[in-house]
Amino acid sequence: MVDILQVWIGERKVGAITGLGGDRSIFTFDDDYAEDPRRPTLSLAFKSETGGLLRDHGATQTRLLPYFSNLLPEGRLRDYLAERAGVKSSREFFLLWALGADLPGATRIVSQDGGGPPVGVGGSVDAPLAARADRALRFSLAGVQLKFSALAGSPRGLTIPVHGDGGDWIVKLPSAQYAGVSENEYAMMSLARAIGIETPDIRLLGLEDIDGLPADIGRLEGRVFAARRFDRLATGERVQMEDFAQVFGLYPEEKYERASYRGIARVIWRETGEQGLMEFVRRLVFSALIGNADMHLKNWSLLYRDGINATLAPAYDFVATQAYIPDDKAALKVSRSKRWSDLGREELIVMSRGAGLPETLVLSTAADTVAAFREVWSRERSGLPVDAAVKSVVETQLESVPLAQA
Repeated sequence: MVDILQVWIGERKVGAITGLGGDRSIFTFDDDYAEDPRRPTLSLAFKSETGGLLRDHGATQTRLLPYFSNLLPEGRLRDYLAERAGVKSSREFFLLWALGADLPGATRIVSQDGGGPPVGVGGSVDAPLAARADRALRFSLAGVQLKFSALAGSPRGLTIPVHGDGGDWIVKLPSAQYAGVSENEYAMMSLARAIGIETPDIRLLGLEDIDGLPADIGRLEGRVFAARRFDRLATGERVQMEDFAQVFGLYPEEKYERASYRGIARVIWRETGEQGLMEFVRRLVFSALIGNADMHLKNWSLLYRDGINATLAPAYDFVATQAYIPDDKAALKVSRSKRWSDLGREELIVMSRGAGLPETLVLSTAADTVAAFREVWSRERSGLPVDAAVKSVVETQLESVPLAQA
């Protein structure tokens, strides 16, 4: 029997991923979708230079095409969800099959016959696990931190559904490795919103405020960071989105490679225009000022609010990472350098010229962002729920980033 996974965007069938045996699979678009000039966008990675649809995709072995691979979680979260589903985490066809009901964006993956993947694919699975495979948490939130999709319950609390379907909040649990990271992210996201960066609604909660946490995630200590999902509307409708690893057709482990902020800016300028570019510059400068060295490709996303045209998605994953790893090397090059200590007007000019951006707009937006940040930081610094080490990082960045001195 041939395993076929149907690919949907909302209620529109896009194509199918067909298992070819031997862990090989191939993705094909449906003719009706491909020939529709008003088709909803799956990914810019499938868009040709002339605006058409790239339809020829070869078979892949074990891995899926980068667009689909990037829908899956990474690291500990991937292993955890794969174990619960009874699927070997490296076999992406079957993992996507297990997690396809609640993926990022409007993409849904369902088997042609409506059933779930065979339990224990790729290895032995003990009886208790096999017995509970139908109760697996079936949502997939790309990334490495242990996090879950949750539903709003009481005015403060959130509830994690048993099957994960339909959650409208993302709950990020405390990190055992980095103390206070939830408070750090909450503070940085709050600062971002205060200077005019678009962010989702956020909350800082206690573990006691989260109902339905799985019992097998181990002992946790600390606060919980929660953000409202911007790919879900209050009506329950899903909104298509993709991150820039998907845009560039790169696998998740390449999120720090083969790209630059200049390349991201070029796409944002081409696809979203002046407003998107200004927002990009605000986020780039803000990341430098807070010492956020982890703005890799998967931390920038596009949102297709009308289903077809790209807009820059709200900001997420702002953390002053240099409080944990004291190195000012950014995740990607701006244009010539990865060092935030090299981010001055000249670096932005080179970026603008290389990407075909309006230089005056880039420079004026950067200057306005620095001014807004200094004003907000002086006002909010003392009340932020972070320790002295995080505040010290920001103070250091304000002294060392050239743009902050201009």
